[in-house]
Amino acid sequence: MPGKVKSRGAIVAPPAATMVEVIECVPNFSEGRRKEIVDAIVAAIMSAPGVKLLGKEMDPNHNRAVVTFIGPRLAVAEAAFRGAEKAVELIDMNVHKGEHPRIGALDVCPFVPIAGATMDDCVALARSVGRRIAEELGVPVYLYAEAATRPDRRRLPDIRRGEYEGLKEEIGTNPDRKPDFGPARLHPTAGATVVGARPVLIAWNVNLATKDVGLARRIAKAIRESSGGFPAVQAKGFELADRGLVQVSMNMLDYRKTSLVRVFEEIRKLAAQEGVEIADSEIVGQVPLAPLLEASRAHFRLTGFDDAQILELRLWE
Repeated sequence: MPGKVKSRGAIVAPPAATMVEVIECVPNFSEGRRKEIVDAIVAAIMSAPGVKLLGKEMDPNHNRAVVTFIGPRLAVAEAAFRGAEKAVELIDMNVHKGEHPRIGALDVCPFVPIAGATMDDCVALARSVGRRIAEELGVPVYLYAEAATRPDRRRLPDIRRGEYEGLKEEIGTNPDRKPDFGPARLHPTAGATVVGARPVLIAWNVNLATKDVGLARRIAKAIRESSGGFPAVQAKGFELADRGLVQVSMNMLDYRKTSLVRVFEEIRKLAAQEGVEIADSEIVGQVPLAPLLEASRAHFRLTGFDDAQILELRLWE
């Protein structure tokens, strides 16, 4: 609560005189190679009054950009729509190629409650913004995670099955692929969009010092929940051609169920069994402090360490 710093992984934000409403939005766009396009999308997002940009990351191998911004719900809703509008204007899915699964120019747009807002608030926000994207931009919209209207659409990979090319063939003929909002056909250039509400997610990539993409895919299958691996972990294996490496790309859906340390050590073990080392790892976008502190405790074998020993947290207090 305001004014207190809890220990062992329950990091709280700096206190405020009054609780402000903060919602995070993390739209993913199908463009990671042309900086001018991503900059134009970010400029459109930031043209909405009341939002603050936290980060912008581009990945040329995935051909994908991740933008993170925060604000109160009305400001975030307007900013998300303006970003979608600019992406629809500038990105042509007919020529898009990249390693990451995708179905549209604005591929996915999640809303995350941070402070002064509930998950129900973000569900309502996702449905409102999703409907507006469909009605004003002519882009079919699917709702996922906590905003999903069907159990089989809670998971993003299920909605993305077949990717842009597969959805283009099925959306008008398979009733199961009918969108929640908008026409049962892809936008001519922007494809489709997924909008939802979810808790904080950690997008995390572990890169292996090999060109064997089969190894990355085998490890991804071993660790992801859907294949019998760790709870709340999604994973896929990719090639990083420009670096001569392969990647295990993950969404850590709930770090309290499965820690970063546990997954990292399992990847290290599985790679070592085939004579491969971890080259490096990277976090995409924002990350809570708690899992990084947990990793520090494990790596340094800290005993009796309390969050109250962290200087910045004491200063916030």
